[in-house]
Amino acid sequence: MRSDGWILRVKLIAQRFWQPTTACLTCMPGSLGNFVSAAHWEIALSTGLVTGTLVLLLSLTRFVSVLRNRYGNCITVGGLTALGDAYAHENHYGMLHAEALLTGLVSGILALAGSFLLEDRARRPRAAWRRLTGSRAS
Repeated sequence: MRSDGWILRVKLIAQRFWQPTTACLTCMPGSLGNFVSAAHWEIALSTGLVTGTLVLLLSLTRFVSVLRNRYGNCITVGGLTALGDAYAHENHYGMLHAEALLTGLVSGILALAGSFLLEDRARRPRAAWRRLTGSRAS
């Protein structure tokens, strides 16, 4: 296997771990005290781990071409996060799987925003910073 394939897989796992974990932390109901609790983090980390594992398995197939497209990746990550969240813990909202679906939606949005902001060594944020500060150095 080519080394760029493994680099892509490591990048996918890292991204697909933080995005679902962050989405799960923000979508789980409760106060700020729950945000810093170990149980809350355990659930969020398990959601991220399940999603990262699913993405790793998909990256070993031809589906990896979908993961390279920012919009296909966004939809895939959102769906996998919803599955991971539904697997990781019970629903805390009234409607069936509402929390998992909301977590998947937030994770997909994070994946899309991350693709715009962080691709190409964070070219867009660096360009915005240069415009704000008026510096010409790259």
